[in-house]
Amino acid sequence: MTIPRGTAQSPKYQRLAADLRRRITEGEFTTAAALPVESELERQYGVARNTVRLAVDVLVNEGRLVRLQGKGTYLREHPVLDHRAYGPAPCLDPQATPHDCLALPGDVYRDEAAESGRELTVDFEMMIVRARVDIAERLGLRPGEAIVVRRQLRMLDREPYSIEESHYRAGLAAGTPLMEPDQIDGGDEAVLAALGRTEVGAVDHLVARMPGPEEAQWFQGGPGVPLMVQTRVTYDRRGPVRVIETRYSADRSRLVYGVGDLAVRASLPAPAAPVDQARADAQ
Repeated sequence: MTIPRGTAQSPKYQRLAADLRRRITEGEFTTAAALPVESELERQYGVARNTVRLAVDVLVNEGRLVRLQGKGTYLREHPVLDHRAYGPAPCLDPQATPHDCLALPGDVYRDEAAESGRELTVDFEMMIVRARVDIAERLGLRPGEAIVVRRQLRMLDREPYSIEESHYRAGLAAGTPLMEPDQIDGGDEAVLAALGRTEVGAVDHLVARMPGPEEAQWFQGGPGVPLMVQTRVTYDRRGPVRVIETRYSADRSRLVYGVGDLAVRASLPAPAAPVDQARADAQ
């Protein structure tokens, strides 16, 4: 095998990492078997052992590979879950049409976990904090005003999946179950509907960034794995209702959006789920 030429400024180990990344993407390696040992990769590419080691280090830092002491180097196994980030759902407002309401997030996460055969667990927290500048701007508040934050730490099969924080004006949440650090029957949306603040629209902002120290510790990702951060501002007919910031580890989540009329999609056969060879062999 040869290493792609790349640019003159690209070190050989980075070009080797790029070719190994290509082979991983094309499915040449599976989670069931170790990658070729360093001496074999050295022979395949005609490079020095240190070049191979540095290239593998790059992919370990990206979260694609993991070294198991005494066993070898393997693809890092993180089943990827598709999350329907936006879609229609039964509405809590009897006066509204289905198109007037947003999907109920709690129901969506629960259904997706069930469809994938995985166990979803959620820890709830409630905090009263000072609003960050960006949150205050989106809620129409002054920076530093007190807001109520409801945090959900979601795990799938005991593996960290997402951190979701819903930010509310203190005046909206006061005297309601939103002030309790517990899951609410029907979700936060039921409380908002009872208050006459049914969410009918939203704007999402999607960014990728590296995790901070506390986030990296909670997600337990590789040192080079970024977070996907979805910031959703929801609205009713009076204005902004809440800001929902959800963070996902980029190596185990995929956000799915539907655009336009997708009625025909329901009549098509579902795409085949990717085979997890390591799990299949273990059964």
